Amino acid sequence: MTLRLDLLRSLTTSTPPEAWRMLIAQVLAIMSPPLTLADAPSEVTRRDRTVAALDLLLAGSGWDLWHVFDPAVERTASHLIRWWHEPYQAKALLILDGLSLRELPWLIQGAQHHGFTIHATTACAAELPGETNAFAQALGYTSRSQLQNNGGSHNDQLPGARTESIDLPWRDGAALVDATPNWVFWHHWPDVQLHRVAGAGQGLESLTREVAAQLTSADFWDFVARLATGRRLVITSDHGYAATGLFSDATGEAAALLKRTFRSGRSAAGALDPGPFAPPVALQLDTPHGSYTLALGRWKWPSPGGYPTLAHGGLSLLEVLAPFVVLTK
Repeated sequence: MTLRLDLLRSLTTSTPPEAWRMLIAQVLAIMSPPLTLADAPSEVTRRDRTVAALDLLLAGSGWDLWHVFDPAVERTASHLIRWWHEPYQAKALLILDGLSLRELPWLIQGAQHHGFTIHATTACAAELPGETNAFAQALGYTSRSQLQNNGGSHNDQLPGARTESIDLPWRDGAALVDATPNWVFWHHWPDVQLHRVAGAGQGLESLTREVAAQLTSADFWDFVARLATGRRLVITSDHGYAATGLFSDATGEAAALLKRTFRSGRSAAGALDPGPFAPPVALQLDTPHGSYTLALGRWKWPSPGGYPTLAHGGLSLLEVLAPFVVLTK
């Protein structure tokens, strides 16, 4: 993707909140159009490479925008807590762990095909770093596992919710949804699959095929219908992911610093030395979860056993933006 001159001019002359609104609108426009089972692997890869131009801008001349990502972009957790306190008689929240904007077309198409009404489709900010526990804590839980078997029912942030957290087939998940008016259901898919196919020779294409099969299945939409029947339902995620197998190889001192700082990951706790590089390859940010140093942009580097082809926790658009879809049945 080559950035249009008018878009580039707008991004570089706007206020940070306006620039982030434009960036998110661009990413949604790229990632939202319909997909087919036949073309999904190649098309999702093409879209990912298209977003790379925006990541390049943010990692090059626009890296200072990351310092105001929070509060310029509303965090998913904040949006959910605010939504939860809206005066709906019954509501449900479905968190699909690691779901990214790449998967948004399947949700839109599936909802339309199965007779749901879509009330809103947008993107919100993951916690920084984009990790599961950071999101759970932002919602008022100690961890994702606290939700299992209604363990998170006394949460003050999402009061009155029955909670569950599982990695089971959709049909088994649907069987757990009873008539309790308000639900928070955290499913470990697709993150669990993401880490299974993140080895050498696999990656985005393998995950895209799995995602397409799951999000077009009758069992998945029966599960969604069980949550949505009589309730207003939000489908969202804790964070997205980076298709690091498509990233460029860092070299020289930059590669050495990234390997030393992040090993096989994309973030590290603490205000670590980001190196002398201009533009930077890492940024130190103070977040609601403490100081963290995060990998910036689309770089990968040598790592024992090979750097994973799918990862999350750093600073690229498709790992820090989460879909937010509101449905009723």
